[in-house]
Amino acid sequence: MHASVHHWALVLAGGDGTRLQSLTREITGAPIPKQYCRLLGDRSLLQATLGRAARFVSWDRILVILNRDHLGVADEQLRALAAGSILVQPCNRDTGPGLLFALGHLMQRDPDATVAVFPSDHYVGDDETFIARVSDAARLVAQWPQKVAMLGVHPDRPESGFGYITVGRPFAEGNAPHAAFQVDAFREKPNAKSAEQLAREGALWNCFVMVFKVRHMIELLARVVPAECEQMLALHVPASSMPAAYARLLPWNFSSRVLTRIAEHLVVLRVDGVYWSDCGTAEAVHRTLAALHQSPPWVLLTKNRWAGDPPATAAVP
Repeated sequence: MHASVHHWALVLAGGDGTRLQSLTREITGAPIPKQYCRLLGDRSLLQATLGRAARFVSWDRILVILNRDHLGVADEQLRALAAGSILVQPCNRDTGPGLLFALGHLMQRDPDATVAVFPSDHYVGDDETFIARVSDAARLVAQWPQKVAMLGVHPDRPESGFGYITVGRPFAEGNAPHAAFQVDAFREKPNAKSAEQLAREGALWNCFVMVFKVRHMIELLARVVPAECEQMLALHVPASSMPAAYARLLPWNFSSRVLTRIAEHLVVLRVDGVYWSDCGTAEAVHRTLAALHQSPPWVLLTKNRWAGDPPATAAVP
């Protein structure tokens, strides 16, 4: 797209990936976070995400947030980025503090920024189509700067580990893109029975890809989680004290603490025709490989230990 100097991409790479560490240990010899592992091909999930983000903005407007203890394994995979584009948090305190940390940095760098947020551990089967929807979301936010545009996909099974977006009326104001809808509610990780009902009623899985005006999101956060914002603002301490101060922050999840409480500000764009998978578990990785008809050498090392229900993916017709 590369249409505006105020468009940015933020890649979230601060997760520890604890559920997949036994698998990444077998593949690489060390329990590295999954986003740095070549699970699905010759690129890591992070490298694939960076390539996807580079279809939306130029490389100099891609930011990555990660943890200090990730630098050793991440360094080689981030060589395309300038040093100032790598945001290092002292430790992982979940998605809430991580996003707030990064948005504060971006607000100082470009107060007029519109940012697309990308998780670093998802598989997307068609980057071109997917980024076309991200670009649609950016155009929507340009017209309606008080909206947060999210991407959602049709679930192909009930999955209690994901967030669900309950779709409302078409968002048909002005020149809103096709398949954009108001959001009636956001449900984060419902129980199995509720997940089955939500899927049956046409709710979408949340891809956790969002586009919004940074200034507007910071204003929303100040209203919804004011204490957490004050804690982050108070982190003006000497560099030597930052790790301990950051570690004292209470972890909180952006989806459950924020998205569930701002449905009136949300618009969802449905992504059609794209195979999407959250690679959060070994089952999800194996199912994605099966869908891609791929069998990397490491699969032979782990297939006898893989057990459980088929993982959640979305293959949208």
